Amino acid sequence: MGSRAMYPGTFDPFTNGHNDLVRRACRIFDHVVVAVAANPNKTPLFPLEQRLELARHVLRDVPNVEVAGYTGLTVNFAHEHGLNAVVRGLRAVSDFEFEFQLATMNRHLSDSVETVFLTPTEKFNFVSSTLIREIASLGGDVDEFVDPKVAAALRARFQKK
Repeated sequence: MGSRAMYPGTFDPFTNGHNDLVRRACRIFDHVVVAVAANPNKTPLFPLEQRLELARHVLRDVPNVEVAGYTGLTVNFAHEHGLNAVVRGLRAVSDFEFEFQLATMNRHLSDSVETVFLTPTEKFNFVSSTLIREIASLGGDVDEFVDPKVAAALRARFQKK
């Protein structure tokens, strides 16, 4: 079966930092599923289908990646898809506490799914979806932080308001 991992997140929007992390995870694992969470507890800027489409576009040249939407527990998705690892990104020390709690809870729910932490490439260390949404909402230029198609989707979304 090989090593199979998932990279879960809301990806609202999918940033160059996410792209970098997925491509690096694909060098470690035979197959990576970018699992886009519907996440009913959040109100995303983009609907799930658009987030899936944008991630697929950005990763279209990566042969060992697939993009799928999901609801429910991350470990359940991992079991249903034969995935043995969850990849998470750590940008700063401030991310660690939450990510550590999440990894510990996932291990409690299922000891057959390991969590692997990757740190971003330095040039993406400060990039977050939250910051990108805020910059775009205020008319700022996000072109260096996201794929051109994602930047166009952000411009279109905020021009409607």
